[in-house]
Amino acid sequence: MILFKAFLTALSTYSVIPVRQSDFDGRAMKYAICFFPAVGIIIGIVIMIWYRISGAAGLSGVIFAAAATALPIVITGGIHLDGYMDTVDALSSHMPRERKLAIMKDAHTGAFAVIYVCVYLLIVFALFYELYIRGAAGYACPAFVLSRALSAFAALRLPNARRGGMLDAYTGNAETTKAAAAALITAAAVCVIMIISSPLSGIFAVAFSAAWLILYSELAMRLFGGVTGDTAGFFLEINELLCLTGVLLGAVIR
Repeated sequence: MILFKAFLTALSTYSVIPVRQSDFDGRAMKYAICFFPAVGIIIGIVIMIWYRISGAAGLSGVIFAAAATALPIVITGGIHLDGYMDTVDALSSHMPRERKLAIMKDAHTGAFAVIYVCVYLLIVFALFYELYIRGAAGYACPAFVLSRALSAFAALRLPNARRGGMLDAYTGNAETTKAAAAALITAAAVCVIMIISSPLSGIFAVAFSAAWLILYSELAMRLFGGVTGDTAGFFLEINELLCLTGVLLGAVIR
């Protein structure tokens, strides 16, 4: 029962899927982050269904790509894209660490956030379009699970840059070793699935994800002194973009 409530807690936090308030349990917070990748499963399934419908209906790549780009944002309520924007604002400031953290906490949206979110969405749209016309969009669906598993793993293994906030509430109360192991096992399972499904695309996507995890860990420690909810969202969004790029690269080469 506790694990089921942890699953519901993860859904209520990382998606717009409605969960009854009576389902919350403080003890479930210890395991909630383990179910973060479940939101990625939902996103992947929805995009796969949309991919099949688009193909069966003969819809254009533009229509498919536009909806595929929007669906993860709609399902998550934009929580991770918000973190991406806040982190980009902080990084673009080139200010000292404490000022960067203050910028991320500021509710106002800076010009760099707007500029780079437009760039990000344009690239994601282009990648989905190319994947669709090459018949490879389905191979990218597991990426939404992988990105969340790796984001959870990094959040659990790296120190929090500041006390307080949603990420600290989830990782600070978590069974850290067990939760990190669960995230890593989930990520490994998804990597195997991606490589079996499409070897070249899977290998590129996994390699890019691993490289980004290493780079992100170094950047987070050097620039922020650890991770925050915003940097976790930043990691996730960039990882998804890299996975889409890897899948497309594999589709082009094969």
